[in-house]
Amino acid sequence: MTDKSKQDRVLIFDTTLRDGEQSPGATMTHAEKLEIAGLLDEMGVDIIEAGFPIASEGDFAAVSEIAQRAQTSVICGLARAQIGDIDRCWEAVKHAKHPRIHTFIGTSPLHRAIPNLDKDQMAERIEQTVSHARNLCDNVQWSPMDATRTEEDYLCRVVEIAIKAGATTINIPDTVGYTAPRESAALIQMLLNRVPGADEIIFATHCHNDLGMATANSLAAVEAGARQVECTINGLGERAGNTALEEVVMALKVRNDIMPFQTRIDSTKIMNISRRVATVAGFPVQFNKAIVGKNAFAHESGIHQDGMLKNAETFEIMRPEDVGLSETNLVMGKHSGRAALRSKLEDLGFELGDNQLKDVFVRFKELADRKKEIYDDDLIALMRTSTDPENDRLKLASLKVVCGTAGPQQADLVMHIDGTEHTTSQTGDGPVDAAFNAIKALVPHNARLQLYQVHAVTEGTDAQATVTVRMEEDGRIVTGQSANTDTVVASTLAYIHALNRLLVRREKGGKDTPEISYKDVT
Repeated sequence: MTDKSKQDRVLIFDTTLRDGEQSPGATMTHAEKLEIAGLLDEMGVDIIEAGFPIASEGDFAAVSEIAQRAQTSVICGLARAQIGDIDRCWEAVKHAKHPRIHTFIGTSPLHRAIPNLDKDQMAERIEQTVSHARNLCDNVQWSPMDATRTEEDYLCRVVEIAIKAGATTINIPDTVGYTAPRESAALIQMLLNRVPGADEIIFATHCHNDLGMATANSLAAVEAGARQVECTINGLGERAGNTALEEVVMALKVRNDIMPFQTRIDSTKIMNISRRVATVAGFPVQFNKAIVGKNAFAHESGIHQDGMLKNAETFEIMRPEDVGLSETNLVMGKHSGRAALRSKLEDLGFELGDNQLKDVFVRFKELADRKKEIYDDDLIALMRTSTDPENDRLKLASLKVVCGTAGPQQADLVMHIDGTEHTTSQTGDGPVDAAFNAIKALVPHNARLQLYQVHAVTEGTDAQATVTVRMEEDGRIVTGQSANTDTVVASTLAYIHALNRLLVRREKGGKDTPEISYKDVT
């Protein structure tokens, strides 16, 4: 890396579609993966890790189609240190304009014990599998999983082997999020100083957020010489998540004085893709999330408000426009037409076909009749009501609830199940419990409710409530979301959305999926 332009450039490697999708309940449909990949490509992401091709036929198909569609991004697939994995990965990415194979193996003592390999046996496997990958593709990335807990001497040894075998990028993962920034920097510096050939390849960093230091660890690695950061939109990922793409990009932009590195990311597209990923993954962005949270550019303190009125830089280190936020939020109303709605949704990161737009427009008009003001967040919440085919089997026809201080509360529910109308009336401890009991009476299941979360999208008594429901059945975790000005209706729709996704997951699991059992209770 003697070229100064390469020294000053930080590559952004996005793994939202692979590591991000591994978040429990964040499974995306094929169409959603293609959409997110398109947005990442358009945004300027250098490398998109599109999936784990050997994991399933669905993952292979998604990676393959993303590879064929990508315009500028390198398209990468993940593979274990096994010949079959690597071959399958190459089959998926080989039609990309810029393909990459990413292969990995756990090198720490804890991870070496899993395949029961000693140090020499693992070193031999690394040499064989990286060489095999390089014979297929001239862009090969290798990762020693749990590198931050691997003995330094052994880590140097296997990194050198991978470089000699043909790896062009060496990724150093903090797989369990245990490292601190000082250690992250020291590890990269140590490898650059001790490993022969280290100056001829790119070092990458992949940090998890278990102790809340993922972004800090990644930036410390960059300062020490790493030139690729692996990250996800909204920090989505295993357990507590990963380094957040938006945090890295804006930190490099805002603190260019101490980190004089460039990326090719179009930061004005950050907010749109953040909202879209939150919608399709079913993981709402916390209000105080850095860069993309609802409160990131909000000021309530009188002192802060006074300062903002006099000079925005007093309390804001970046402009809302830098991440794609509009200063004027209220632009839509009940008199808006389809063209205006399509344009606005495109600004928010949603690309709709004519049939989808027709469906959304009907729901938009219904919402506009109930609300005096329609905000961007209202439209995003509206889009959380999924329009993909997984909603076809179970649909809400009508719901009536009776609630108050005198219990038990009652829900009268009419549902369409595989196109046939069914009814029931059930009671519960509150209107939401009664509605959920009614759904379960019509569609018996053993799924356990893991999470039920409600938050208001905008202000006022007519605000939409966005409800998130997470359910688990036999290890399958699904998330459902919906929004409505009626909290009970939003809750019911979210529960039904989750059940629909559960039916899809059952089918993908390869198990026989019998006809949905139901019963009418009058």
